[in-house]
Amino acid sequence: QGPEADLYLEGHDQHRGWFHSSLLLGCAIYDRAPYRGLLTHGFATDGQGRKMSKSLGNTVEPQSVTTKLGAEIVRLWVGATDYSGDLNIDDKILARVVDAYRRIRNTLRFLLANVSDFDPAQDAVADDQLLEIDRYALARATELQAEILRHFDVYEFHPVVGKLQVYCSEDLGAFYLDVLKDRLYTTAPKSLARRSAQTALWRITHAMLRWMAPFLSFTAEEAWKTFGTSESIFFETFSDLGTPDAALLAKWSRIREIRDIANKDIEAVRAEGKVGASLQANITVTAPAEDHALLASLGEDLKFVFITSQVTLQAGDALAVQVTVSEAAKCERCWHYRDDVGHDAAHPTLCGRCTSNLYGTGEARTVA
Repeated sequence: QGPEADLYLEGHDQHRGWFHSSLLLGCAIYDRAPYRGLLTHGFATDGQGRKMSKSLGNTVEPQSVTTKLGAEIVRLWVGATDYSGDLNIDDKILARVVDAYRRIRNTLRFLLANVSDFDPAQDAVADDQLLEIDRYALARATELQAEILRHFDVYEFHPVVGKLQVYCSEDLGAFYLDVLKDRLYTTAPKSLARRSAQTALWRITHAMLRWMAPFLSFTAEEAWKTFGTSESIFFETFSDLGTPDAALLAKWSRIREIRDIANKDIEAVRAEGKVGASLQANITVTAPAEDHALLASLGEDLKFVFITSQVTLQAGDALAVQVTVSEAAKCERCWHYRDDVGHDAAHPTLCGRCTSNLYGTGEARTVA
């Protein structure tokens, strides 16, 4: 709209070239700048920040990188680089980009695999029936999307790539998906507990594919061919995730902090060779009043959040975690150490909750 261009885009050498000359002419002829926005970028340099030169032997040919690693890696390198300065590139930098891509793609594979038997028209769980941790995961995705869209609005792509990597590795991989595996793999296929998890995963996948599409176009489109309902991800707009629940975000942020403390103590015991997996551990958490109330609100599901077989919660002046080795038998199906393994003579290697999930009414899960 209007005679001005939406955006002028060029290298920073044009500050004294095209940008400058067009600004002078625009002001002289039209009494205004000829553009509404101006975006400048640096130039490609080697890993040490040196200008590329054949004599130095430090040139990187885009076609050779594309042939070896794929065009998606070149796109991700560009997206992950702060173009306001020069863009460094060499084999070591590209190796880090490949690692970042692998992390994002593996997360996406997990999401897609675990909604493969989910039909949102029939299986989706209403918001007010979702388990609390699923509502938290959606609130976190909503919070992140708001940040991502603010970055996109001002052409900031590298913070989006960075935040997506952190989201995949920390919010999802190291926490939510880790907690979710027990519910996805051990509860009844059509149970509320599992369908609640799948509802959250389905909505997160929809949002995440849209976040990725501008800089991981091929990967997003590849996933959309099996997951989406329209012809292309590029016909879609960003998901409407609503307004994040600030109180829920604050609550679970603190729970995650306490969980990190517990994990360090469990890891110390594991390093001593006393336990293998965290499920072999029983923990006692001593917590001051506010933290005690947070943890107590999770009820029997607290052990699933900490991924231990048992959690004992007690009040105290300071936060502390004590780790002991479970003396109970290990269920061969869920791998939890429980006193009721073998309680059903017909299934001597299963615990009570697994026999219930397989042959009975199933366990009740309200939080995680």
